[in-house]
Amino acid sequence: MKTLSLKLEDQIFNEAEGVISKVKKTRNRYINEAVDFYNRYNKRKLLATKLAKESKLVQEESMLVLAEFERISHED
Repeated sequence: MKTLSLKLEDQIFNEAEGVISKVKKTRNRYINEAVDFYNRYNKRKLLATKLAKESKLVQEESMLVLAEFERISHED
């Protein structure tokens, strides 16, 4: 486990302290869970951005394939 020195804005600290006391967790556990949640959130955003970029790269080719499938299905 790593030791970290952290400076929080007063408002953020005070809000966190209020929530921590209500959810009955240690400050350390709460911050670990918050960072873990934010990491997963940002990984999903990065993946969505990558998917959108890659989809755009193959969009034209996909439309050509779709048109070909439609042409073939109308010939039957």
